Amino acid sequence: MRTTLNLPDRLVAEAKRRALAEGTTLTELLTQGLRNRLEQHARDFTLPVSKSGGGLVAGVDWETLEAAEPSEDRYR
Repeated sequence: MRTTLNLPDRLVAEAKRRALAEGTTLTELLTQGLRNRLEQHARDFTLPVSKSGGGLVAGVDWETLEAAEPSEDRYR
């Protein structure tokens, strides 16, 4: 997919130098960085499971979890 991003000039210049030094493209470098960041966040997330009987903690349902912002610590 093609997309347009507004990135700081100095950051793009540094990324281009890194890509060149690593023998890859700017697109691949950015793709790897984004993929790593998304995978890191996925590993940090744990479901609020009840310790007494399994399943979700009382008062939490799947709709609430799906609607929660990623930064909401109460679901970690």
